[in-house]
Amino acid sequence: MNKLDIMQLLSQKEYPSLSILLPTHRWSGDNQQDPIRVKNLVSEATNRLVEEFGKREAADLLERLNEIVERIDYRTTLDGLAIYVSKNVCKKYYLPFTINERVVIDSSFAIRDAVFAMKRSHRYWVLVLSEQPTRLYDGYVDTLAEVEDYGFPFTHQGPGGATKLPGGRGINISAHRDDKDRQFFRGVDQAVGEALRQDPLPLIVVGVDRNLAFFDEISANKSYIAGTLQGSHDSTTPPELAKLVWPLVQDHFAAQRTSILEKFGDSIGQNKYAVGFDEVWKVAQEGRIESLLVEEDFYVPAKPDAIGINPKPVEDSTLPGVHDDAIDQIIEQVLRTGGLVTFYEPGRLSEHSRLAAILRY
Repeated sequence: MNKLDIMQLLSQKEYPSLSILLPTHRWSGDNQQDPIRVKNLVSEATNRLVEEFGKREAADLLERLNEIVERIDYRTTLDGLAIYVSKNVCKKYYLPFTINERVVIDSSFAIRDAVFAMKRSHRYWVLVLSEQPTRLYDGYVDTLAEVEDYGFPFTHQGPGGATKLPGGRGINISAHRDDKDRQFFRGVDQAVGEALRQDPLPLIVVGVDRNLAFFDEISANKSYIAGTLQGSHDSTTPPELAKLVWPLVQDHFAAQRTSILEKFGDSIGQNKYAVGFDEVWKVAQEGRIESLLVEEDFYVPAKPDAIGINPKPVEDSTLPGVHDDAIDQIIEQVLRTGGLVTFYEPGRLSEHSRLAAILRY
């Protein structure tokens, strides 16, 4: 699941929208219980849908649910599984991170756990600069997966790369090679820029000093660079490379969380902030949130008021008409309006009712 998948799910608004989320296992020796857990969650979802809508009205949705469950390949599952079914959507995702087990029936899909897990898992890009070839990796915590899109992997086919440099009197071989290398890395930078436009994540750049210097000189994406790793890693395996870049990623995200908290403190002095569920809900609907700060385990079941606008927190999330998690809806709205969502460990935002926002105005 990537940002594009999340935005497509966010665009779907209809009741009922069913989300089934659960942790799974990568290895065959550990995942024997996964089909049983899925079956139990499907039974829970079926009972809730039938109780609320009746067998006849729920039949089409349940048929779509059973079809997508039949297509689960437990030999290829990862650390989590997300199933989303509605009148117009029927999707499943194998997730490279674990998520909390939940069945959610709401007017939108429960993507909060996926968004949080992706944030908590510190997604990032790793660009390994080399002439033979330059590779791009998608990172989740200390796991890297090579990207074969946007033109990657890039191989330097010109002089200084796959072909020989020209010789002869009057030719400055070093300058000629430098010029061709700059052209090559400009193409790499353009491709990285496309990846960053679709999924604007921190970028770790890896390479020998010469390649790092060229990339720094020509790159239009330097604002995304969260760290650099010096050295030749053309033959370094993804697991080995992940161990080397992971400390850089940890430092970046720790600094980011601290920076957002400092900005929140400044926003209080500027009266451009909101705290607590009621305040944050209101400014989220107005599209005013620049940055949302939320504790990672904070959930609020809520029921819409008489006119269906402002939800009121309730204790029992299984009651008909209750939104399982109104915090998820706030997160959706913030992402939809171009805001940033940052999660904090439990208790870190206790002085601010576990939920706060920096406002644009």
